[in-house]
Amino acid sequence: MPVIPSGKYQLRSLHEEIDLFDRKLAHLKNHETFASEEARSEAIDKMTAKRNLLVRKAQQMIEEGVEFKPSEVPRSLRTEEISAAAEVPATTPVEPAAVPAIEKTPAAMPSPYQGTVLDYAEDLENYRKNKNKRKTA
Repeated sequence: MPVIPSGKYQLRSLHEEIDLFDRKLAHLKNHETFASEEARSEAIDKMTAKRNLLVRKAQQMIEEGVEFKPSEVPRSLRTEEISAAAEVPATTPVEPAAVPAIEKTPAAMPSPYQGTVLDYAEDLENYRKNKNKRKTA
């Protein structure tokens, strides 16, 4: 059996796989149809056993000192301290500027977006005429 090297990318993959197994287990428990409850519990037990192997391997890698981001830890394995670190801190409200930016621009400066859509119609017509002249020349 090949030995998987320990590294932060392998740990990230393990965490993703554990999260996938969590979703599969939730689907088995809630949505999948089985012939009997025994068949359901058997399928859940098999899936849980596979997931537990992955969890043990991930815990072993963490104990070895493999670095990881707290946000990459599967939701089912997050502790309160990891959850708090993974959450985005609330931003503090920014105080409004004393003078709004709109008032700082000079009033004499025309807007490049001012005007109607038909302003370019004459330029477009001149372009087409010049293009036709170049084709015939």
